Amino acid sequence: MSQRSEVAPEPLGVELDEGGIYVSYQDNRRVFYNGIPELVTGTLRCRPGKDVQVLVTDESETEGVMTYVNELKTADDILESSGVGRVYLDPGESTELFEGVVASVDGLAVEITADMDAVDGRVFVFEEDELGEQMYELSED
Repeated sequence: MSQRSEVAPEPLGVELDEGGIYVSYQDNRRVFYNGIPELVTGTLRCRPGKDVQVLVTDESETEGVMTYVNELKTADDILESSGVGRVYLDPGESTELFEGVVASVDGLAVEITADMDAVDGRVFVFEEDELGEQMYELSED
């Protein structure tokens, strides 16, 4: 596998629907994340081995930014053309993905926390693998 690097996110179109979330990528693809997000207060601990994506919307909930955490499969040029960012963290490390949204790695698990007072919009986390997908929304305590 070739080296993968960190990639900065770019703005994406977002449409919240009663059945899920539409994301319009910069490469003109539109993807529907099906389902109603499970509300989570405090820290979301994702299951080890899952691909973790964090989407933060703006105040109007029509635009957002998305970052993958520790994702190894997607080539840099694909992420750059889509507008999706990527960060890598070693166990014990953490970083602020977006203002008020922090990703940490505890062992093999990615943890996401959000200070909702610092976030203008909403914070969604997608946890997926080849067997399925879970969708969460972080909320205030």
